[in-house]
Amino acid sequence: MSSTLSSSAAASSATESDSGASGGDDALNCSGGGGSDAFFHLRVASIFIVMAGSMFGALFPVVAHRTRLRNVVPKAAFEFAKYFGSGVIIATAFIHLLDPAIDELGSACLTGAWQEYPWALALCMLSIFSIFFVELVAFRWGTAKLARLGISYDAHGHGHGAAHAAHGPESDEASRAPSDIEKASVAPSKPDAHDHAHAHEDGLGDSALAQIVGIFTLEFGVLLHSILIGLTLAVDPDFKVLFVVIIFHQMFEGLGLGSRLAFLRLPARYDYVAVAAAVLYGLTTPVGIAAGLGVRATYNPGSARASAVAGVLDALSAGILVYTGLVELLAHEFLFSREMARAGSAKLAYASVCMLAGAGLMALLGRWA
Repeated sequence: MSSTLSSSAAASSATESDSGASGGDDALNCSGGGGSDAFFHLRVASIFIVMAGSMFGALFPVVAHRTRLRNVVPKAAFEFAKYFGSGVIIATAFIHLLDPAIDELGSACLTGAWQEYPWALALCMLSIFSIFFVELVAFRWGTAKLARLGISYDAHGHGHGAAHAAHGPESDEASRAPSDIEKASVAPSKPDAHDHAHAHEDGLGDSALAQIVGIFTLEFGVLLHSILIGLTLAVDPDFKVLFVVIIFHQMFEGLGLGSRLAFLRLPARYDYVAVAAAVLYGLTTPVGIAAGLGVRATYNPGSARASAVAGVLDALSAGILVYTGLVELLAHEFLFSREMARAGSAKLAYASVCMLAGAGLMALLGRWA
């Protein structure tokens, strides 16, 4: 997203240079010159407008699920948000992160090795494998630790007492089902289970820790993207169109994140984690806008340095969201979900349509930003 203007300018300038037209180097502008200063007051106001949209998208599912609104908002709305959000996250990875990364790292301002290898795709692949191996090691370590305590754990949600740890519960009923830790705490007749419950009485249980790691992996990829969006919005000449698109972009992306945060199952003393994560998401793009306004006299998103940094971060973030969206969201919601396995064709069709609607709408926004 952040490279839409710079990449098009770079392509245009490269064409002019090849045809021998004069002024191509000026149009390319690979220096660190400043961005646009038009609509300055509206750009300042965008800090608060984008913050409101982002906060609403991320916080509403969390607040609604934890307050009396849960009795007002129908269950179907929470399910819609969950599946819609999965589609949003996947479309964000491909359309709003990977595609801009390819443009940024292929910018005419970057020379040498940058032009000799598809770095964006390679970095995305590196990110995917990195997340996979981190999760693999963490899973094996956690499973071995639980086995020593006499507790079985299945990451796919199958088997005795398995919690849908890093991915949130599969249904509202599942969110009220006791976890392994809760079962252990009411079964003191088993010494090993009692020891496990006591060990986690004042701290995070293994399932809770897995949920936090999973959701913050997702949030990390989204936050990097949001900061770059804010920087671009602050200096982009095509401000008005980009501003409107980013409002909806951040709200839908926040909805995707918030629908995951809403179903975190944590000990009572860690209830603040979901709210804090939603607030953090709501602040990142406004912080990016403010930073961009502060350096608008020197920051050029199309410069060689900016293109390299933004391209690398976008590619790594794309890998995080591709892995999270396809493996931890879609696979666990449609393939490994006990709820979906027992559901009828109508429920499966509804979930699929919601997911495709989220992906389609987010992909459509990529037409303008």
